[in-house]
Amino acid sequence: MDTALQDDACYLAMKTHDARFDGRFFTGVTSTGIYCRPVCRVRLPKRENCRFFPHAAQAESAGFRPCLRCRPELAPHSVTWSIQDASYILAHQAARLLDDPEAWGDGTPSAGELAVKMGVSDRHVRRIFEMQFGVSPVQYLQTRRLLTAKQLLADTGLPMTQVALISGFSSLRRFNAAFVEHYGLNPTQLRREGAGQPASGIAIRLGYRPPYDVDAMLAFLHKRAMTHVELISPTDKTVSRTLAVESGGERYTGWLTAQFDEPRCQVVLRVSDSLRQVLPIVIHRVRAMLDLDADPQAINALLHARFPDGDGLRVPGTMSGYELAVRAVLGQQITVAAARTLAQRLVDTFGEPIDTPIAPLQRLFPEPAVLAKASGDALGQLGIVRQRQAAIVSIAKAVASRKLQLHGGADVTTTIEALKALPGIGDWTAQYIAMRALRWPDAFPAGDIALHKALGVLDAPNRARAAEAASQDWKPWRSYAVIRAWAQL
Repeated sequence: MDTALQDDACYLAMKTHDARFDGRFFTGVTSTGIYCRPVCRVRLPKRENCRFFPHAAQAESAGFRPCLRCRPELAPHSVTWSIQDASYILAHQAARLLDDPEAWGDGTPSAGELAVKMGVSDRHVRRIFEMQFGVSPVQYLQTRRLLTAKQLLADTGLPMTQVALISGFSSLRRFNAAFVEHYGLNPTQLRREGAGQPASGIAIRLGYRPPYDVDAMLAFLHKRAMTHVELISPTDKTVSRTLAVESGGERYTGWLTAQFDEPRCQVVLRVSDSLRQVLPIVIHRVRAMLDLDADPQAINALLHARFPDGDGLRVPGTMSGYELAVRAVLGQQITVAAARTLAQRLVDTFGEPIDTPIAPLQRLFPEPAVLAKASGDALGQLGIVRQRQAAIVSIAKAVASRKLQLHGGADVTTTIEALKALPGIGDWTAQYIAMRALRWPDAFPAGDIALHKALGVLDAPNRARAAEAASQDWKPWRSYAVIRAWAQL
């Protein structure tokens, strides 16, 4: 496509403040040296003063500083997928790894470590990354860190040293130097007047692109919510829950609330002070749980004709891949209500008590190390059949020993095969976990009866094989097709 035509389309989206394009491009204004989101409400710059960049890192590499009004760090991430171009796939998988703080365990990302994870040479990963994004992996990661720090500076009253360390900088000196070098500002100049902590917890804002069917997302989560761990309020448009996060050899426990602000296309996230050290992980998990980085335009272009009523549907994620995997096993071949009952019994028996300011939230989901040691008799007394007992204990042991990683930065193919190698886990369960825990947009549980109905293969000799063949037109968004098919029932 002609670049001028693309730029004209970007300028039109900027002129109309079209939130559907938020995070899909950024505008650098040559007369001010600032780059903005398409939704920015400042005075519209002249067309000849605008340069357009698909990624914030490209804008910063070109010498532009982030706008202090529209705040580029609030924009949803740009998540795109392809099933054809190998270099494209590799570059975006590399970016996906850099975006996910859990993909690196206790280590620090580097180009060399990225190449090892990708199974290619250091030179090759840098070449294809720069070819795709116009910046090096190090520059891309630096922009992510700076924008994370900028958000914490603007929205919280966290001490400067904590902001630096939480954002991934090894020292306050390097943090200050990076800000001066990239933004020409001292970090203290980015403190917003009145910024600080609310009466309870740390508050930050997260953006998303419309359309978003908030009611459908909340209904999905509400139907599956476990008392004492989760509280879903469709009336207040709020998700609240307890959680535990491991990072750097430490375990952090606390609570969060996420409330939709639909007029602004944002989610207001409030996190307990006890989780401040792992804020980037919590933010990343919330974005995944609520699927805030989805690109409806790309998805709807492929699926709208078949599912015209599903344009605002998102794929519900999870705050814990391990928890989701256990609950997926509990839900095998029974109703959602029955699965929730079993999960509730598991929480009441094995869950750790926790104090929160949200009265119903009193327990954490059982830790992997706890369920790994659970006896068959103890699980059987909860109504969990023997086959599922073995699957739950196996998942817990694999996660506790770190042999199994269940988050968006994990290798999808390897993880699906590892799951299917565990007792009691078949393709449907592995694909369901890939869809919701691994955030794989092309997951497809081919044995699902709802999909057989949607694809018209109920009379086929081998329904799963027929469904797999018929679903090829939905690639690479089959996870979203699954959610839309389920919504039709």
